[in-house]
This record gives sequence, structure tokens and C-alpha cells, in this order.
Amino acid sequence: MISKRDLMVLILKEEESDVFVSAPAPANFSVVEDNCIYRSGFPQPSNFPFLQSLNLRSIIYLCPEPYPEENLEFLRINKIKLFQFGIDGTKEPAAIPRSAITETLKVLIDVRNHPALIHCKRGKHRTGCVVGCLRKLQDWCLSSVVEEYKQFAGSKWRETDLSYLESYDVSCIRHCLESIIYRYYGSRTRRLLRGQENLQKPHMTYVL
Repeated sequence: MISKRDLMVLILKEEESDVFVSAPAPANFSVVEDNCIYRSGFPQPSNFPFLQSLNLRSIIYLCPEPYPEENLEFLRINKIKLFQFGIDGTKEPAAIPRSAITETLKVLIDVRNHPALIHCKRGKHRTGCVVGCLRKLQDWCLSSVVEEYKQFAGSKWRETDLSYLESYDVSCIRHCLESIIYRYYGSRTRRLLRGQENLQKPHMTYVL
């Protein structure tokens, strides 16, 4: 995590003056992969200047509720695509369908969508499960996956989430991505293997 308040402050210099403006990051913001994948809680309007600095191509939203109009307008202005996967936020493990995580990962690991921000409401449980499954796809050991999940969930970590992360079979996503498998080697080195692009497209929302 970036700070005790879960905020990163970006100093932006205005083009026509020497005034410096503090632009707070969304709550629970952090870098998942340098310059290409980020995570956070729900962005507020005060976070828009910070998000603009990331040059995002897409936002992956994990909640079923409609995206606020103010946020949609920000995406339209900045030509950012919105991919929405309506995952219920209850504590029941069955509330996170494996198919939803797999479809989310397909979008998340496609470099055509980078830089991408993934978020739910607080950036803890649903976001933590998606990032944890990504880490398994990256061949992280389970103890490291759990450690990262707990870092962001804090005292609110859930045993059901840990069970989900342990049981999620990444072979299903590898099988689905026979044509595009994005494997990471460290946080800065990665390789894109491409074949025929005939995958079934996931449910997605484009903001034009």
C-alpha cells in the first residue's frame, strides 16, 4: 500500500502557472504491474486528475450497480473503455462465480486494454480475489498470494476469499486463452504469446 491513508498524492504543475495541485489517488490504490495494471477502491471525482495522469485505456469495474454518470462522463472525455463484471459483494464464496473471474482475467491480461485500473467499492475483497487469481496465473506461491490479499483487506480479510483463492484453478483460464496467454516474469519483464484471435468475447461495456 502506498500510505497509511491508502492515498497517493501526485503533484501536478499547471502549464500556465507555477501553482502546484495535490491530486489524491483513489482509496486503496496500488500498482499491480508497473505502468500497465492498477487497483483501487471506487474512484471519486476528486481522484479524476490522478487517474488522468495514468493515461488509462480501460477500467474494470467489479460491482453490479450502475456506474455513476459523473464517472461515465470522465471516461467519455478521456476515451477510457469500461468493462463491467457484476460480482455480488456478499460474504458467500458462491457469490463470486468462477466464470466471472475468468472473463475478468481475459480482459485484464490483454495488453490492448493497458493501462488498466481494476476496482470494486473498497478495493479489498472482489478486487483482491481478481488480483489473487492473476498472481496464481503468474505462478506466485499461495502464501504470497494470501499475503498480498491480506495487505489490502486488512482486518476485514475473509476466510471465504482465501478458500476461493486456494481453489481457483488457473488451468481453466490458460485453456481459454490458448490464443493469447500473457505471462509475467517479474514485475517488469513479460512476454505476449499470440495466435489466432478467435476467443469468445467477454461481456463488456464500451464508453464512447
